Amino acid sequence: MKSIKKDIAVGALFISGIWGFVSGAFIVSTVFFGTSAMLSNINLTEN
Repeated sequence: MKSIKKDIAVGALFISGIWGFVSGAFIVSTVFFGTSAMLSNINLTEN
């Protein structure tokens, strides 16, 4: 279930990044793209 929540968060951040890029807020879109990239590569499971 954590994976679905993580996928939804990554997707929402990515779409927000695209929306920010289209609207001209390049700094905001860079933050959203960076956050979504970091979140998609982080392993949140406990060993």
